[in-house]
Amino acid sequence: MSEETASYTDTVDIFVPLLNEGTDVVRPTKGVPLGGMRYKVLPIPDYLADLEEWEFPPGSVVECRIERREGKQVLVAWQTATE
Repeated sequence: MSEETASYTDTVDIFVPLLNEGTDVVRPTKGVPLGGMRYKVLPIPDYLADLEEWEFPPGSVVECRIERREGKQVLVAWQTATE
């Protein structure tokens, strides 16, 4: 599915690392699947860029990988996607 044809209603849960938190923290949000492990990051409803520094801010296209967090397998953004 290309970014142009991806519907924002077709979203999955992804987690984005937060910066400058003093510990390993990820923020749950939604991502639009773009094919493979590529996702477009969407903001949470109360997203405030001045309160949290997301490693990959909303609008970013990222590669995700599956990680185990709190006993569950989740998709975590780990790098900016390349073309």
